[in-house]
Amino acid sequence: MCLNWGCIPTKALIESAKFYKRIQTAGNLGIDGIDPEKISFNWTKAKKRSDHIVQKLTAGINYLLRKNSVEVIRGEARINTGRTVTVGNRLLETRNILIATGSYPAPLDFEVPEGKLAQVEHLLNIKELPSRIILVGHGPATLELAQFFSLIDKELTVVCPADNVIPGVDEYLRQYILKKARSQGIRILENARITNVTEDHIRINDTEVGYDLVINCSWRRGIVPPSDLDLRPDGQNFIPVDEFMHTGIPGIFAAGDVNGLSYLAHAASAQGVFVVNHIQGVEGSMNIKQYPINIYTVPEIAQIGLTEAEIREKEIGYRIGEFPMSANGKALAEDAAEGMIRILSGKKTGEVLGVQIIAANATDLIAEAAAFMSVEATVYDVARTVHAHPTVAEVFLEAGMDAADKPIHK
Repeated sequence: MCLNWGCIPTKALIESAKFYKRIQTAGNLGIDGIDPEKISFNWTKAKKRSDHIVQKLTAGINYLLRKNSVEVIRGEARINTGRTVTVGNRLLETRNILIATGSYPAPLDFEVPEGKLAQVEHLLNIKELPSRIILVGHGPATLELAQFFSLIDKELTVVCPADNVIPGVDEYLRQYILKKARSQGIRILENARITNVTEDHIRINDTEVGYDLVINCSWRRGIVPPSDLDLRPDGQNFIPVDEFMHTGIPGIFAAGDVNGLSYLAHAASAQGVFVVNHIQGVEGSMNIKQYPINIYTVPEIAQIGLTEAEIREKEIGYRIGEFPMSANGKALAEDAAEGMIRILSGKKTGEVLGVQIIAANATDLIAEAAAFMSVEATVYDVARTVHAHPTVAEVFLEAGMDAADKPIHK
């Protein structure tokens, strides 16, 4: 269960902002009597709702830990050897150690005036949101927060020091969501550098931008616990591991963000389960490409498997099956018909190689793709699977038939 910043709090805030916007446009659904000018977004109440959700989930996890007789020791742990850990004055001996300490955004390489900088992890501590916000960094949380602030009518600039604000995502999805964000008035600057900062202006490359607050959303670094062992050789940002999540030090494993293989909460959970099974002698392997990438933008985007660029790099013959949400009855009825589904499959065998979804509920729909890809299904299997009507999930049937060269909608 995910409780980190890039998951539950982000989703809770975005849903509040989406609802705020939908009320403003309720007239499109035949609802009269709402004056958009009298509607405002209450940041304090949105934060309170987010905190309540996290507290409820945390309480559930604590209950499960107690129920399963898991001892929780609070304090800073230090790894002494591959078999011993100290917490305060307590020495713990064990056969195996699993490091799952997560990650934290890297610090900014420039100074920001006092009171003008917020770390993304502490965003909910801000009492009032200013009008002009600059997000520095890249990754899903950067775009998610940019859209959140835009939805509640804040002026946004995203400064991305890399050439891709959402690395690992198929170029088709990247271009789609960037176009969408920019149409909402969000300024996104990739390959950008901040060269000067004053009390109320920031120089980005050769452009000066006014600001009230800078939020650090930098690419993350692993939180490596204190240790008498060399867990991070050559000063790397993460703890390197092999295909079994083993660090190379006997008895010590690392799962989740701290090993740098993935920034996804569900990938971290899967890696943790994999390590426990491996320790117990259960054979298996892990394929990061089998884990969905979910980004909670508006609309949501999700993908699993290979991207189009990766397929071309492997020199695999492929075809693309597509279907627009605008032709799906349930999506139209829900006024959520933006987006589409793409199924990338092998030309010879029809095996599904990758799936990409842009839709209001793409992060839920991608679970079906994960299920059929886990059994190496073909587009013919997808096309033969009966889907209830009307459902948004019918887009899989339609895209599968398109990939199998038997489209209904053409």
